[in-house]
Amino acid sequence: MSISPSEKILVTVSDHVATVSINNPPANTWDMESLPALKAVVEALNQDREVYALVLTGVGEKFFSAGADLNQFASGDPQVAADVGLAFGEAFETLADFRGVSIAAMNGYAMGGGLEVALACDIRIAEQQAILALPEAKVGLLPCAGGTQRLTQLVGEGWAKRMILCGERVSAEKACALGLVEEVVDTGAALAAATALAQKVGEQSPSSVAACKRLIHTARDITISGGLVAERDEFVGLFSTEDQREGVNAFLEKRAPAWKNQ
Repeated sequence: MSISPSEKILVTVSDHVATVSINNPPANTWDMESLPALKAVVEALNQDREVYALVLTGVGEKFFSAGADLNQFASGDPQVAADVGLAFGEAFETLADFRGVSIAAMNGYAMGGGLEVALACDIRIAEQQAILALPEAKVGLLPCAGGTQRLTQLVGEGWAKRMILCGERVSAEKACALGLVEEVVDTGAALAAATALAQKVGEQSPSSVAACKRLIHTARDITISGGLVAERDEFVGLFSTEDQREGVNAFLEKRAPAWKNQ
């Protein structure tokens, strides 16, 4: 029996490595079914002492994950925003705190929440055709699942601002140069490369790995914890603006938004 409560999150375990696949076609978007499912899967893997590493990838050839399903936000309801934001936070923070090593095998576009889930992993491997971005401001939103915090820690304030405030997309090669991903591989090779790296974790003491990871995260978590909460609060705050409704609905209607700055 699968440990996943949803077909949108698929799980297989082999040789101490769990492969977790985002399976929500066509773009592997996140919603109120897949987010709790990811949290439940990671919690279950944490209890399986035979699992030392986790590899996260997307089903299909084009998308790792395109982020949140924006249909959730078309109504502009702040309560929906709060509920979805909390689900993002709980899912991705559970992933970030996975006791073993987590590796994102980025096999295509990683946009918005799709990049944020990769940022929650310990290591990122991207295929050469992958494009990475946090484009939420283009639709009147903001990255609410760790993007403003974790991206800044990885690439510095300047490039975080270019990607978040200017909407700049980066290629896999550029992401590697920035330290956003650790390795770039050929098209179709991310899962194999990530799995091979994950299997090396089995050569280490699982207890030592868990202790080392806790220590590596100690300094980071002192500064990031408050920021993650503030990020979600600001996200919900945007739902009191006209621009949020205009941005999301313009995207869904495939037209350019008419910003009012209010």
